Amino acid sequence: MLLEVNDLRTYFEGEGNDVKAVDGVSFVIERGETVGLVGESGSGKSVSGLSIMRLVPCPPGRIVGGEVRFEGVDLLQATPDQMRRIRGKEIAMIFQEPMTSLNPVLTIGRQITEILRRHLGLSHHDAKEQAIGLLKQVQMGNPEQRLSQYPHHLSGGMRQRVMFAMALACKPKLILADEPTTALDVTIQAQVLEMMSELSARFGVAMILVTHNLGVVARYANRVHVMYAGKVVEKAATQELFENPRHPYTLGLLRSVPRPDVEPGRRLEPISGSPPDLSELPSGCSYHPRCPFATDLCRTEEPALMSVGAGHESACWHAGELDLLRAGAGRPEARR
Repeated sequence: MLLEVNDLRTYFEGEGNDVKAVDGVSFVIERGETVGLVGESGSGKSVSGLSIMRLVPCPPGRIVGGEVRFEGVDLLQATPDQMRRIRGKEIAMIFQEPMTSLNPVLTIGRQITEILRRHLGLSHHDAKEQAIGLLKQVQMGNPEQRLSQYPHHLSGGMRQRVMFAMALACKPKLILADEPTTALDVTIQAQVLEMMSELSARFGVAMILVTHNLGVVARYANRVHVMYAGKVVEKAATQELFENPRHPYTLGLLRSVPRPDVEPGRRLEPISGSPPDLSELPSGCSYHPRCPFATDLCRTEEPALMSVGAGHESACWHAGELDLLRAGAGRPEARR
């Protein structure tokens, strides 16, 4: 086991109550695997990644509890100096928007070589040569020329390649990729994702892929964790999750994805309502105001993650009945 997250809780100061952005999240990452964190905006995916890296801005945010064990060491107890040695070398992060993540007043070469010189102790010449090699690995044209350019000289796809080159620079054991293709057009998205997958497999790097794009997860992730309102509500191997969803929220996400190859002419079914206010969560299951299958039990008692099959967990009181509910049997009106 490479990473073990136990009961992680990260809150932000609100006008009244705390905003519970991450509220009791637990999962594990094995060496070399890719795990998807999926959910709507505001579900806690990105804050989970920032919490692992200890990059949550404080104030207003603070990690109030839990453990993040990386190779047995709890990162939440590490000193600032220890975390600086881990970030970039052992655990790297690809941020959501490369234009705001790269320093606009430093050249691309300076930003890549700084990592190599700080963590690996390379000379300026050796760091420059290795930076050129990294840009070649991520399929960047004219790498020697790119080193002297600034971020605004590059397209979105090029900047994302630079971010991935920086992430790979010290051959980390884990990469956190936070919506790595959000600002890119579809063609460039495919190129970047294929490159990330191929290089991750080649170097045996584990990856946490934070995304709301289920198509990306289906193609690149080994396992999937579905997040809603700061919690993980379903965990499963990727194929199992897509073929046998056991949480109504997961089912809603899948139904909202167009599938013209499988169900031509099917109308998309959006999830009704909006995600809850994380400072004033509803009683019981946080999803019940939007759930078509909710019962009185769902409104009053919060379900915990429960096993619903080999390697498959769901936080739903009616996970075992979901097939019947989907077929229209036992509608909630009849069971209240």
